[in-house]
Amino acid sequence: MKMLKLRATAAFLVGGLVLAACAGDEPEPDVTDEAAAEDPADDEPADDPAEDDEPADAPDLAGTTVTVFGPESSENEAGAVQDMLAVFAEMNDMTITYTGARDFSEQIAAQVAGGNPPDIAVFPQPGRVQDFGDQGELVALPQDLVDRINAQWPEGTNEAYTVDGTTFGLMNKTDLKSIIWFNTGVFEDGGYEIPDTLDGLWDLTEEMIADGQTPWCVGIESGPATGWPFTDWMEDILLRREPVDVYDGWITNDVAFTDDRVVAVAEEILDIWNMPGAVFAAGGSIAGTPFGDNGGPLADGTCAMHRQASFYAAFMPEGTEIGPDGEVDVAYFPAAGDGRTPVLTAGTAVTAFRDAPEVMAVIEWMASAEGVTERQRAQAERTGGSSGYLASNLEQDLSVYNDLERSFVEILQTADPARFDASDMMPGAVGAGSFWSEGTAVVNGDKGVEEAFEAIEASWPS
Repeated sequence: MKMLKLRATAAFLVGGLVLAACAGDEPEPDVTDEAAAEDPADDEPADDPAEDDEPADAPDLAGTTVTVFGPESSENEAGAVQDMLAVFAEMNDMTITYTGARDFSEQIAAQVAGGNPPDIAVFPQPGRVQDFGDQGELVALPQDLVDRINAQWPEGTNEAYTVDGTTFGLMNKTDLKSIIWFNTGVFEDGGYEIPDTLDGLWDLTEEMIADGQTPWCVGIESGPATGWPFTDWMEDILLRREPVDVYDGWITNDVAFTDDRVVAVAEEILDIWNMPGAVFAAGGSIAGTPFGDNGGPLADGTCAMHRQASFYAAFMPEGTEIGPDGEVDVAYFPAAGDGRTPVLTAGTAVTAFRDAPEVMAVIEWMASAEGVTERQRAQAERTGGSSGYLASNLEQDLSVYNDLERSFVEILQTADPARFDASDMMPGAVGAGSFWSEGTAVVNGDKGVEEAFEAIEASWPS
Protein backbone atom coordinates (compact mmCIF):
# COMPACT_ATOMS: atom_id res chain seq x y z
CA MET A 1 0.00 0.00 0.00
CA LYS A 2 1.25 3.41 -0.89
CA MET A 3 1.23 6.23 1.64
CA LEU A 4 -0.39 9.33 0.19
CA LYS A 5 0.54 12.16 2.55
CA LEU A 6 -0.08 15.83 2.14
CA ARG A 7 2.85 18.13 1.67
CA ALA A 8 3.08 21.80 0.90
CA THR A 9 3.73 22.36 -2.74
CA ALA A 10 6.24 24.91 -3.91
CA ALA A 11 4.18 25.57 -7.00
CA PHE A 12 1.10 26.55 -5.05
CA LEU A 13 -1.58 27.42 -7.57
CA VAL A 14 -4.51 28.67 -5.60
CA GLY A 15 -6.66 29.34 -8.67
CA GLY A 16 -9.74 27.23 -9.18
CA LEU A 17 -10.09 25.75 -5.70
CA VAL A 18 -13.74 25.06 -6.19
CA LEU A 19 -14.44 25.96 -9.79
CA ALA A 20 -15.71 22.56 -10.84
CA ALA A 21 -17.25 22.02 -7.45
CA CYS A 22 -19.28 25.18 -7.22
CA ALA A 23 -20.25 25.57 -10.82
CA GLY A 24 -20.99 21.89 -11.42
CA ASP A 25 -19.09 22.08 -14.71
CA GLU A 26 -17.50 19.17 -16.50
CA PRO A 27 -14.46 17.72 -14.69
CA GLU A 28 -11.32 19.71 -15.23
CA PRO A 29 -8.13 20.37 -13.31
CA ASP A 30 -8.89 22.51 -10.28
CA VAL A 31 -6.55 25.23 -11.49
CA THR A 32 -8.24 27.30 -14.14
CA ASP A 33 -5.98 30.27 -14.24
CA GLU A 34 -2.50 29.20 -15.20
CA ALA A 35 -1.19 31.80 -12.85
CA ALA A 36 1.05 31.88 -9.96
CA ALA A 37 3.86 29.44 -9.64
CA GLU A 38 6.05 30.93 -6.95
CA ASP A 39 6.11 29.78 -3.34
CA PRO A 40 3.44 31.86 -1.58
CA ALA A 41 5.69 32.21 1.44
CA ASP A 42 8.03 34.29 -0.72
CA ASP A 43 5.29 36.54 -2.03
CA GLU A 44 4.83 40.06 -0.80
CA PRO A 45 1.34 40.77 0.58
CA ALA A 46 -0.99 41.76 -2.23
CA ASP A 47 -2.10 45.33 -2.63
CA ASP A 48 -5.36 46.07 -0.91
CA PRO A 49 -7.98 44.92 -3.46
CA ALA A 50 -10.80 46.56 -1.56
CA GLU A 51 -8.97 49.89 -1.86
CA ASP A 52 -8.38 49.41 -5.60
CA ASP A 53 -11.99 48.44 -6.33
CA GLU A 54 -13.81 50.64 -3.84
CA PRO A 55 -16.62 52.51 -5.54
CA ALA A 56 -16.19 56.27 -5.72
CA ASP A 57 -19.49 56.87 -3.90
CA ALA A 58 -18.73 54.58 -0.93
CA PRO A 59 -21.32 55.30 1.78
CA ASP A 60 -20.58 56.73 5.21
CA LEU A 61 -21.15 53.78 7.55
CA ALA A 62 -20.53 55.57 10.85
CA GLY A 63 -23.14 54.79 13.48
CA THR A 64 -24.78 51.94 11.57
CA THR A 65 -25.46 48.47 12.97
CA VAL A 66 -25.42 45.11 11.15
CA THR A 67 -26.33 41.65 12.48
CA VAL A 68 -24.81 38.48 11.05
CA PHE A 69 -26.05 34.92 11.73
CA GLY A 70 -24.31 31.72 10.64
CA PRO A 71 -23.66 28.06 11.42
CA GLU A 72 -20.18 28.41 12.92
CA SER A 73 -20.60 28.38 16.69
CA SER A 74 -17.41 27.00 18.25
CA GLU A 75 -15.25 29.40 20.23
CA ASN A 76 -12.49 29.32 17.62
CA GLU A 77 -14.69 29.68 14.56
CA ALA A 78 -17.36 32.06 15.83
CA GLY A 79 -14.73 34.06 17.68
CA ALA A 80 -12.65 34.44 14.53
CA VAL A 81 -15.69 35.59 12.55
CA GLN A 82 -16.39 38.25 15.16
CA ASP A 83 -12.72 39.27 15.22
CA MET A 84 -12.75 39.69 11.45
CA LEU A 85 -15.95 41.73 11.57
CA ALA A 86 -14.54 43.87 14.37
CA VAL A 87 -11.70 44.99 12.11
CA PHE A 88 -14.18 46.37 9.57
CA ALA A 89 -16.41 47.83 12.28
CA GLU A 90 -13.52 49.75 13.79
CA MET A 91 -12.42 51.01 10.37
CA ASN A 92 -15.90 52.42 9.74
CA ASP A 93 -17.09 53.40 13.25
CA MET A 94 -19.99 50.94 13.08
CA THR A 95 -21.31 47.97 15.09
CA ILE A 96 -21.36 44.43 13.66
CA THR A 97 -22.52 41.47 15.73
CA TYR A 98 -22.12 37.81 14.79
CA THR A 99 -24.22 35.00 16.27
CA GLY A 100 -23.52 31.36 15.46
CA ALA A 101 -25.70 28.32 16.05
CA ARG A 102 -25.30 24.62 15.32
CA ASP A 103 -28.97 24.50 14.38
CA PHE A 104 -28.59 27.39 11.95
CA SER A 105 -30.65 25.69 9.23
CA GLU A 106 -33.64 25.27 11.52
CA GLN A 107 -33.30 28.69 13.12
CA ILE A 108 -32.95 30.66 9.90
CA ALA A 109 -36.11 29.03 8.55
CA ALA A 110 -37.99 30.00 11.70
CA GLN A 111 -36.62 33.53 11.64
CA VAL A 112 -37.63 34.05 8.03
CA ALA A 113 -41.07 32.59 8.65
CA GLY A 114 -41.46 34.89 11.65
CA GLY A 115 -40.41 37.97 9.72
CA ASN A 116 -37.29 38.64 11.81
CA PRO A 117 -34.27 37.36 9.86
CA PRO A 118 -30.77 38.77 10.48
CA ASP A 119 -29.34 41.43 8.21
CA ILE A 120 -26.83 38.91 6.85
CA ALA A 121 -27.00 35.11 6.93
CA VAL A 122 -24.04 32.81 6.22
CA PHE A 123 -25.39 29.75 4.42
CA PRO A 124 -23.55 26.41 4.13
CA GLN A 125 -26.09 25.12 1.59
CA PRO A 126 -26.38 26.68 -1.89
CA GLY A 127 -29.72 24.89 -2.18
CA ARG A 128 -31.12 26.95 0.70
CA VAL A 129 -29.80 30.15 -0.88
CA GLN A 130 -31.59 29.26 -4.10
CA ASP A 131 -34.75 28.37 -2.16
CA PHE A 132 -34.88 31.70 -0.32
CA GLY A 133 -33.94 33.56 -3.49
CA ASP A 134 -36.77 31.89 -5.41
CA GLN A 135 -39.18 32.79 -2.62
CA GLY A 136 -38.20 36.45 -2.75
CA GLU A 137 -36.89 36.44 0.81
CA LEU A 138 -33.26 37.27 0.00
CA VAL A 139 -32.10 40.60 -1.37
CA ALA A 140 -30.51 40.41 -4.81
CA LEU A 141 -26.91 41.57 -4.52
CA PRO A 142 -25.94 44.62 -6.63
CA GLN A 143 -24.22 43.58 -9.83
CA ASP A 144 -21.29 45.93 -9.32
CA LEU A 145 -20.64 44.31 -5.92
CA VAL A 146 -20.94 40.84 -7.47
CA ASP A 147 -18.52 41.79 -10.24
CA ARG A 148 -15.90 43.13 -7.81
CA ILE A 149 -16.01 39.97 -5.70
CA ASN A 150 -16.21 37.53 -8.62
CA ALA A 151 -12.97 39.02 -9.98
CA GLN A 152 -11.22 37.84 -6.81
CA TRP A 153 -12.42 34.21 -6.88
CA PRO A 154 -12.06 31.34 -9.38
CA GLU A 155 -14.40 31.69 -12.34
CA GLY A 156 -17.81 30.17 -11.65
CA THR A 157 -17.43 30.13 -7.85
CA ASN A 158 -20.69 31.94 -7.17
CA GLU A 159 -22.86 30.34 -9.87
CA ALA A 160 -24.19 28.00 -7.17
CA TYR A 161 -25.76 31.04 -5.49
CA THR A 162 -27.29 32.49 -8.65
CA VAL A 163 -30.92 32.07 -9.75
CA ASP A 164 -31.92 33.09 -13.30
CA GLY A 165 -28.95 35.43 -13.56
CA THR A 166 -29.47 37.05 -10.15
CA THR A 167 -26.82 36.46 -7.49
CA PHE A 168 -28.03 36.07 -3.91
CA GLY A 169 -24.83 34.89 -2.21
CA LEU A 170 -21.06 35.27 -2.32
CA MET A 171 -18.68 32.58 -1.07
CA ASN A 172 -16.56 33.48 1.95
CA LYS A 173 -15.15 30.09 2.96
CA THR A 174 -14.00 26.89 1.23
CA ASP A 175 -13.87 23.46 2.87
CA LEU A 176 -11.97 20.46 1.57
CA LYS A 177 -13.80 17.32 2.62
CA SER A 178 -11.96 14.40 1.03
CA ILE A 179 -9.35 13.86 3.74
CA ILE A 180 -8.60 11.43 6.57
CA TRP A 181 -7.18 12.57 9.89
CA PHE A 182 -5.06 9.81 11.45
CA ASN A 183 -3.09 9.22 14.64
CA THR A 184 0.60 9.10 13.74
CA GLY A 185 1.59 7.05 16.80
CA VAL A 186 -0.96 4.35 16.07
CA PHE A 187 0.18 4.15 12.45
CA GLU A 188 3.85 4.06 13.37
CA ASP A 189 3.43 1.43 16.09
CA GLY A 190 1.25 -0.77 13.89
CA GLY A 191 3.29 -0.31 10.72
CA TYR A 192 0.17 0.97 8.94
CA GLU A 193 -0.08 3.19 5.88
CA ILE A 194 -3.04 4.99 4.35
CA PRO A 195 -3.81 2.97 1.19
CA ASP A 196 -4.23 4.53 -2.22
CA THR A 197 -7.54 2.75 -2.94
CA LEU A 198 -10.88 2.69 -1.18
CA ASP A 199 -10.93 -1.11 -1.07
CA GLY A 200 -7.47 -0.97 0.49
CA LEU A 201 -8.87 1.32 3.17
CA TRP A 202 -11.50 -1.25 4.07
CA ASP A 203 -8.79 -3.93 4.17
CA LEU A 204 -6.81 -1.72 6.56
CA THR A 205 -9.93 -1.38 8.71
CA GLU A 206 -10.14 -5.15 9.08
CA GLU A 207 -6.39 -5.42 9.73
CA MET A 208 -6.59 -2.90 12.58
CA ILE A 209 -9.55 -4.71 14.14
CA ALA A 210 -7.59 -7.97 14.05
CA ASP A 211 -4.73 -6.17 15.81
CA GLY A 212 -7.03 -4.93 18.56
CA GLN A 213 -6.99 -1.31 17.37
CA THR A 214 -10.23 0.60 16.77
CA PRO A 215 -9.91 1.99 13.22
CA TRP A 216 -12.52 4.75 13.17
CA CYS A 217 -14.01 7.48 15.28
CA VAL A 218 -17.46 8.34 13.93
CA GLY A 219 -20.19 10.66 15.17
CA ILE A 220 -23.05 12.22 13.23
CA GLU A 221 -24.86 14.16 15.98
CA SER A 222 -25.19 17.87 15.29
CA GLY A 223 -28.40 19.06 16.96
CA PRO A 224 -31.20 19.51 14.43
CA ALA A 225 -28.58 18.98 11.70
CA THR A 226 -27.81 15.48 12.97
CA GLY A 227 -26.98 13.19 10.07
CA TRP A 228 -24.95 15.49 7.86
CA PRO A 229 -21.64 13.63 8.43
CA PHE A 230 -23.33 10.50 7.04
CA THR A 231 -24.26 12.45 3.90
CA ASP A 232 -20.60 13.45 3.50
CA TRP A 233 -19.52 9.82 3.56
CA MET A 234 -22.20 9.06 0.99
CA GLU A 235 -21.02 11.83 -1.32
CA ASP A 236 -17.31 11.02 -1.10
CA ILE A 237 -17.87 7.33 -1.83
CA LEU A 238 -20.43 7.85 -4.61
CA LEU A 239 -17.90 10.15 -6.32
CA ARG A 240 -15.42 7.28 -6.16
CA ARG A 241 -17.64 4.33 -7.01
CA GLU A 242 -19.57 5.83 -9.93
CA PRO A 243 -18.92 8.15 -12.90
CA VAL A 244 -19.31 11.83 -12.10
CA ASP A 245 -22.49 12.09 -14.19
CA VAL A 246 -24.18 9.81 -11.64
CA TYR A 247 -23.23 12.23 -8.86
CA ASP A 248 -24.41 15.22 -10.87
CA GLY A 249 -27.68 13.45 -11.70
CA TRP A 250 -28.19 12.61 -8.04
CA ILE A 251 -28.04 16.32 -7.14
CA THR A 252 -30.84 17.11 -9.61
CA ASN A 253 -32.83 13.92 -8.88
CA ASP A 254 -32.23 12.59 -12.38
CA VAL A 255 -30.61 9.74 -10.44
CA ALA A 256 -33.04 8.85 -7.67
CA PHE A 257 -32.18 8.00 -4.07
CA THR A 258 -33.76 4.62 -4.77
CA ASP A 259 -31.29 3.95 -7.59
CA ASP A 260 -29.34 0.75 -6.92
CA ARG A 261 -26.01 2.63 -7.21
CA VAL A 262 -26.99 5.10 -4.48
CA VAL A 263 -28.41 2.41 -2.21
CA ALA A 264 -25.22 0.35 -2.62
CA VAL A 265 -23.06 3.21 -1.32
CA ALA A 266 -25.14 3.54 1.85
CA GLU A 267 -24.94 -0.17 2.44
CA GLU A 268 -21.16 -0.09 1.92
CA ILE A 269 -20.83 2.54 4.65
CA LEU A 270 -23.06 0.63 7.06
CA ASP A 271 -21.08 -2.56 6.45
CA ILE A 272 -17.98 -0.74 7.74
CA TRP A 273 -19.61 1.14 10.61
CA ASN A 274 -21.47 -1.94 11.86
CA MET A 275 -18.41 -4.19 11.72
CA PRO A 276 -17.64 -5.30 15.31
CA GLY A 277 -14.71 -3.31 16.66
CA ALA A 278 -14.60 -0.86 13.75
CA VAL A 279 -15.96 2.31 15.37
CA PHE A 280 -15.46 4.23 18.59
CA ALA A 281 -18.43 6.43 19.46
CA ALA A 282 -17.91 8.49 22.60
CA GLY A 283 -21.64 9.10 23.00
CA GLY A 284 -22.45 5.39 23.04
CA SER A 285 -23.77 5.34 19.49
CA ILE A 286 -22.77 6.94 16.20
CA ALA A 287 -25.96 9.00 16.02
CA GLY A 288 -25.57 10.05 19.66
CA THR A 289 -21.95 11.21 19.32
CA PRO A 290 -21.40 14.85 18.33
CA PHE A 291 -19.17 14.97 15.27
CA GLY A 292 -16.92 17.51 17.01
CA ASP A 293 -16.16 15.14 19.90
CA ASN A 294 -13.91 12.91 17.83
CA GLY A 295 -10.84 15.15 18.03
CA GLY A 296 -9.84 14.02 21.52
CA PRO A 297 -10.15 10.25 20.95
CA LEU A 298 -8.25 10.60 17.69
CA ALA A 299 -5.44 12.62 19.26
CA ASP A 300 -4.99 10.18 22.16
CA GLY A 301 -5.09 7.08 19.95
CA THR A 302 -8.43 5.67 21.09
CA CYS A 303 -9.20 5.44 17.39
CA ALA A 304 -6.82 5.53 14.45
CA MET A 305 -8.72 7.50 11.79
CA HIS A 306 -11.44 10.08 11.29
CA ARG A 307 -12.89 11.26 7.99
CA GLN A 308 -13.75 14.94 8.15
CA ALA A 309 -13.24 18.22 6.33
CA SER A 310 -10.34 20.65 6.53
CA PHE A 311 -12.17 22.73 9.12
CA TYR A 312 -11.73 19.91 11.65
CA ALA A 313 -8.37 21.31 12.72
CA ALA A 314 -10.37 23.77 14.83
CA PHE A 315 -11.86 20.83 16.80
CA MET A 316 -8.57 19.25 17.87
CA PRO A 317 -7.68 19.48 21.57
CA GLU A 318 -5.65 22.54 22.47
CA GLY A 319 -1.95 21.90 21.94
CA THR A 320 -2.44 19.09 19.41
CA GLU A 321 0.32 19.23 16.82
CA ILE A 322 -0.85 18.39 13.32
CA GLY A 323 1.60 17.11 10.73
CA PRO A 324 4.05 14.24 10.16
CA ASP A 325 5.82 15.00 13.45
CA GLY A 326 2.67 15.66 15.43
CA GLU A 327 0.06 13.51 17.12
CA VAL A 328 -2.28 13.76 14.12
CA ASP A 329 -1.57 13.93 10.41
CA VAL A 330 -3.79 14.06 7.32
CA ALA A 331 -4.06 12.14 4.06
CA TYR A 332 -6.26 12.09 0.98
CA PHE A 333 -9.39 9.96 1.30
CA PRO A 334 -8.44 7.17 -1.14
CA ALA A 335 -9.93 6.93 -4.62
CA ALA A 336 -11.37 3.82 -6.24
CA GLY A 337 -8.19 2.97 -8.15
CA ASP A 338 -9.59 3.88 -11.57
CA GLY A 339 -7.11 6.70 -12.22
CA ARG A 340 -9.40 9.47 -10.99
CA THR A 341 -8.79 11.53 -7.84
CA PRO A 342 -12.24 12.83 -6.82
CA VAL A 343 -12.49 15.65 -4.32
CA LEU A 344 -15.53 16.73 -2.35
CA THR A 345 -15.73 20.38 -1.35
CA ALA A 346 -18.10 22.67 0.50
CA GLY A 347 -18.18 26.20 1.81
CA THR A 348 -20.30 29.06 3.04
CA ALA A 349 -21.76 32.11 1.35
CA VAL A 350 -22.92 35.46 2.71
CA THR A 351 -26.43 36.64 1.83
CA ALA A 352 -28.58 39.70 2.60
CA PHE A 353 -32.05 39.86 4.15
CA ARG A 354 -31.96 43.67 4.42
CA ASP A 355 -31.22 46.06 1.58
CA ALA A 356 -29.02 48.78 3.04
CA PRO A 357 -25.58 50.25 2.18
CA GLU A 358 -24.06 49.05 5.45
CA VAL A 359 -25.30 45.50 4.82
CA MET A 360 -23.80 45.38 1.34
CA ALA A 361 -20.54 46.84 2.64
CA VAL A 362 -20.22 44.10 5.28
CA ILE A 363 -21.04 41.41 2.72
CA GLU A 364 -18.32 42.75 0.45
CA TRP A 365 -15.84 42.76 3.33
CA MET A 366 -16.62 39.17 4.32
CA ALA A 367 -16.10 37.87 0.76
CA SER A 368 -13.15 40.10 -0.12
CA ALA A 369 -9.45 39.24 -0.08
CA GLU A 370 -8.97 41.51 2.93
CA GLY A 371 -11.85 39.94 4.81
CA VAL A 372 -10.86 36.31 4.27
CA THR A 373 -7.25 37.17 5.14
CA GLU A 374 -8.39 38.70 8.43
CA ARG A 375 -10.62 35.70 9.12
CA GLN A 376 -7.73 33.28 8.65
CA ARG A 377 -5.35 35.45 10.66
CA ALA A 378 -7.81 35.61 13.56
CA GLN A 379 -8.62 31.90 13.54
CA ALA A 380 -4.96 30.88 13.32
CA GLU A 381 -4.20 33.07 16.33
CA ARG A 382 -7.05 31.50 18.29
CA THR A 383 -6.10 27.90 17.50
CA GLY A 384 -2.37 28.45 17.78
CA GLY A 385 -1.76 26.28 14.73
CA SER A 386 -3.85 24.92 11.88
CA SER A 387 -6.96 27.06 11.91
CA GLY A 388 -9.54 24.89 10.18
CA TYR A 389 -10.36 27.77 7.83
CA LEU A 390 -9.65 27.90 4.10
CA ALA A 391 -10.71 30.20 1.29
CA SER A 392 -10.08 30.13 -2.43
CA ASN A 393 -9.99 33.90 -2.91
CA LEU A 394 -7.23 34.49 -5.46
CA GLU A 395 -6.03 37.77 -3.97
CA GLN A 396 -5.80 36.87 -0.27
CA ASP A 397 -2.49 37.05 1.59
CA LEU A 398 -1.32 33.43 1.60
CA SER A 399 1.34 34.06 4.23
CA VAL A 400 -1.35 33.72 6.93
CA TYR A 401 -1.68 29.98 6.12
CA ASN A 402 0.73 27.31 7.35
CA ASP A 403 2.28 24.49 5.35
CA LEU A 404 -0.46 22.00 6.27
CA GLU A 405 -3.17 24.35 5.08
CA ARG A 406 -1.34 24.93 1.81
CA SER A 407 -1.09 21.18 1.40
CA PHE A 408 -4.87 20.97 1.39
CA VAL A 409 -4.76 22.94 -1.83
CA GLU A 410 -2.43 20.33 -3.33
CA ILE A 411 -5.32 17.86 -3.16
CA LEU A 412 -7.68 20.35 -4.79
CA GLN A 413 -5.14 21.01 -7.56
CA THR A 414 -5.17 17.38 -8.64
CA ALA A 415 -8.91 16.86 -8.26
CA ASP A 416 -10.49 14.77 -11.01
CA PRO A 417 -13.30 15.60 -10.58
CA ALA A 418 -14.08 18.16 -7.86
CA ARG A 419 -17.69 18.55 -6.82
CA PHE A 420 -19.56 20.63 -4.24
CA ASP A 421 -21.27 18.78 -1.40
CA ALA A 422 -24.36 17.20 -3.00
CA SER A 423 -26.73 17.56 -0.06
CA ASP A 424 -25.91 21.28 0.09
CA MET A 425 -26.87 21.60 -3.56
CA MET A 426 -30.17 19.72 -3.22
CA PRO A 427 -33.43 21.49 -2.30
CA GLY A 428 -33.42 22.32 1.40
CA ALA A 429 -36.28 19.94 2.18
CA VAL A 430 -34.08 17.09 0.98
CA GLY A 431 -30.44 18.02 1.46
CA ALA A 432 -30.93 19.73 4.83
CA GLY A 433 -34.02 17.75 5.76
CA SER A 434 -35.00 14.22 4.85
CA PHE A 435 -31.48 13.16 3.86
CA TRP A 436 -30.28 14.05 7.38
CA SER A 437 -33.21 12.54 9.25
CA GLU A 438 -33.64 9.38 7.19
CA GLY A 439 -29.87 8.87 7.09
CA THR A 440 -29.85 9.02 10.88
CA ALA A 441 -32.65 6.46 11.01
CA VAL A 442 -30.56 4.15 8.82
CA VAL A 443 -27.46 4.57 10.99
CA ASN A 444 -29.54 3.88 14.12
CA GLY A 445 -30.97 0.75 12.54
CA ASP A 446 -34.50 2.12 12.81
CA LYS A 447 -34.98 1.70 9.06
CA GLY A 448 -33.39 -0.23 6.25
CA VAL A 449 -31.64 1.69 3.50
CA GLU A 450 -34.28 1.04 0.86
CA GLU A 451 -37.15 2.13 3.12
CA ALA A 452 -35.36 5.28 4.25
CA PHE A 453 -34.28 6.23 0.76
CA GLU A 454 -37.81 5.78 -0.56
CA ALA A 455 -38.88 8.33 2.07
CA ILE A 456 -36.15 10.73 0.93
CA GLU A 457 -37.24 10.33 -2.67
CA ALA A 458 -40.85 11.01 -1.71
CA SER A 459 -39.78 14.28 -0.05
CA TRP A 460 -38.30 15.69 -3.25
CA PRO A 461 -40.23 18.84 -4.25
CA SER A 462 -42.42 18.26 -7.28
